[in-house]
Amino acid sequence: MTGVSPAARVGRRLRVQGPSAARILVIAVLCWQTALWAGADQPPVFAAIVPLLCLRGDSATSLAALLLRILGVLAGVAIGVTVVSLFRPSTLVLAVVIGLALLCGTVVSSGTALNVQVAVTSLLVFANPSPESYGFARLWENALGGAVTAVLAPLLWPPNPRRQAAALARGCADGLTEGLVRTTHAIGSPDAARANRGAAQAAADRLRGYGAQAREAEKALRFNPLHRRHRAEVTELCGRIDLAVRAVPQLLSLAAEAEFLSVRYGPSPALSRARTALLPVAKATGHALEAVLAGRHPGADTEAARAALARYAESDREPPAVVLRRPFTRILGLCDGFRS
Repeated sequence: MTGVSPAARVGRRLRVQGPSAARILVIAVLCWQTALWAGADQPPVFAAIVPLLCLRGDSATSLAALLLRILGVLAGVAIGVTVVSLFRPSTLVLAVVIGLALLCGTVVSSGTALNVQVAVTSLLVFANPSPESYGFARLWENALGGAVTAVLAPLLWPPNPRRQAAALARGCADGLTEGLVRTTHAIGSPDAARANRGAAQAAADRLRGYGAQAREAEKALRFNPLHRRHRAEVTELCGRIDLAVRAVPQLLSLAAEAEFLSVRYGPSPALSRARTALLPVAKATGHALEAVLAGRHPGADTEAARAALARYAESDREPPAVVLRRPFTRILGLCDGFRS
């Protein structure tokens, strides 16, 4: 049980996805109406479908999807009309249409996924009683819907890259701090250290995902005229998030060493001392990362962490202690490179 009511979950989803849904709704209606103004004699459903299928979280991805859809429709109409004009519909001809469309879809694609729009359009043209008129209507309505979507998508409730990057920075700070403290608590307990290893890997994957999302947010500014004035701030936030991502290998290293030493030595007095000595280090290092990711100078926190590390180094110079101190030292070195 998460303790969150269904109504609260629905409300949260509406806050997150509501602006995107409203954006799609408005643009779909405007695509439909624009096609009617342009002289459509049938309900221009293909124009309204474009924003439903192509609008994404950022304008760059939306524009790429729009282009691929229009090219796919163009190629599909050409294949469908050509084959229907040359051959009577049959199972063999259907196989030829689909084969040519899929072959064309490998060329007219993003390079990572097959563009099935070519095959879909070819089949619809192939199955229509009036393929020429149907293909022409589908082509111009899609082109018109794509043009309207391309113009309006960056202007109607576009994603806010600055807000997104700030939220990702907070997520990085929370994830790293929690991971360092949790891993330190697990030192000396074999079962806890094993469980923590998996939790650390999950946290690392999540933090690296935050880094990828931050890069996407920065890239989206090129197609986001309403928020382009925030470019410098978003770039700075993304730089801080990149620092957090560079700290991820040290978190994984600490988790791996904590598991190895805990399994090998068990709840020994040396590991118990290590856990006690490193807990203030983990907390101070987490505070330093939080300061960096919030744009503050981490000097006081890095000094506190290094002082605690020095005390531990004086009390234990054995190899396991050196290994456990090393990830903290490297993370603090990353923090030293930050300039507020």
